[in-house]
Amino acid sequence: MKKVLVALLLMLGIHAMADDISLWQKSTLNSIVQKGELRVGLEPGYMPFEMKDKKGHIIGFDVDMARAMAKAMGVKLVLVPTAWDGIIAGLLAGKYDIIMSGMTITQERNLKVNFAKPYISVGQTILANLKFKGKTWQDLDKPEYTIVTKLGVTGEIATRKMFKHAKIRTFETEADAAQEVLNGRADAFVYDKPFNAIFYAAKGKGKLAYLDKDLTYEPLGWAIKKGDPDFLNWLDNFLNQVKNDGLYKKIYDKWFNSTAWQKKVM
Repeated sequence: MKKVLVALLLMLGIHAMADDISLWQKSTLNSIVQKGELRVGLEPGYMPFEMKDKKGHIIGFDVDMARAMAKAMGVKLVLVPTAWDGIIAGLLAGKYDIIMSGMTITQERNLKVNFAKPYISVGQTILANLKFKGKTWQDLDKPEYTIVTKLGVTGEIATRKMFKHAKIRTFETEADAAQEVLNGRADAFVYDKPFNAIFYAAKGKGKLAYLDKDLTYEPLGWAIKKGDPDFLNWLDNFLNQVKNDGLYKKIYDKWFNSTAWQKKVM
């Protein structure tokens, strides 16, 4: 009986090991290592996470993190510019290995993709006409006011959830939406805090009111296909490493605590 039990346990162990090997062979991480390149899907245009400089190069916080990630893997980094409304579909279709594009972790998105642990948290804030300086978002929720935001992002979700009376318009890019307020064709713009803070500092001082109190809690995460625990494990450990060895802080300070990069894009 003992011999039968030992044999059964040995067989189960062999099967489990075979399953682990099979899982690794199918892992995106294994594919990245074998191909020698990490393909990253992102939408340039979300300052300071990813954007194009005056020479047309894609730069930003996410790009530097992706570069550090590729270096840690020992592979080449390949950036794949992608329209936001098709960015998850592109991942699922295998056009790139990971989305690193300032994507907010939501339960709806999490049904389609898996997220590594949040690498940063942002909230929605408001850029508004100067007459709203010192006001709150509730003061803007009236039928005579127009609120703008970007189409298909959490800013739109928050805007439609919070503003029940004001008119709401959406734009393909955050820059166009913010410019609408600056040009006086809308009363307020709802979007992520980093972008609003940068836009205000560069173009809005003395022209716009910045209501910088976070309206939402929004953790950002890197998205990968479901069913890939090896890749997810590697990403979580990579993030833990760079957050504790000083590299994350170095990249963060470059894009969030310095304005030197703005000369390259503005």
